[in-house]
Amino acid sequence: MILSATDLGFSYAGRAMPVFSGTGLDVAAGEVVCVLGPNGVGKSTLLRCLAGLAAPSAGTVRLEGQPIASLSRAAIARLLALVPQSYETVFAFSVRTVVEMGRAPHLGLLDAPGEEAARMTRDALATLGIAHLIDAAYSEISGGERQLVQIARVLVQAPKLMILDEPTAHLDFANQARFLALVRRLAASGLAVIFTTHAPDHALALADRTLVMSPGHPPELGATGEILTEAVLSRAYGVPIRLIRAGGHVACVAEIETG
Repeated sequence: MILSATDLGFSYAGRAMPVFSGTGLDVAAGEVVCVLGPNGVGKSTLLRCLAGLAAPSAGTVRLEGQPIASLSRAAIARLLALVPQSYETVFAFSVRTVVEMGRAPHLGLLDAPGEEAARMTRDALATLGIAHLIDAAYSEISGGERQLVQIARVLVQAPKLMILDEPTAHLDFANQARFLALVRRLAASGLAVIFTTHAPDHALALADRTLVMSPGHPPELGATGEILTEAVLSRAYGVPIRLIRAGGHVACVAEIETG
């Protein structure tokens, strides 16, 4: 397994109720796992624990069998990359520089990115359809473009596991479709992927397994097509949800009265 989490829990000091508890998750090479649930249920916190950026209150996270707490940040970065919901910088970096930073875990302390990093950067930006932004200021491009730049940075980083926190949140419809197709290609090449989303349709289209986090209920993990039932989704989101199947595809519809 690339990543394994056992009986994971997280609590904030002074709060009686944990954010989540009893969460188990493992991810193999080439597998896509979705974490699904409403706002405030702890999805982003869980990802931070899996990435070693937050210490869980209970349980253990292992990368390739080693406790993540025992690894250096450089060692973690060679295995795992996290793309947060937003990434801001106070420096006027170009898109080229932001993406080339992905090579940092593979360089020596005083090394600078060379021609290989430059080539990988051009290729990654072209793959994501944003090659024209290479010399643009990162601080001056749109939120959706920044998200694509961060995904390009991960491609240059070349980890074994990519963790993405709501990667389609700032993307328009066409770029969402391109992103889903890209993840399929990356998984087919052996990359493991964990992503969160508010769109059950994306989980159904992409994920091999899905972890559902519902308020007041233990997390549930299973094969996506089996676990994402109308009952489970309705409980997670607190509204009636219906699954519509047509032409081999499944779509989710929230049945909310408009008055």
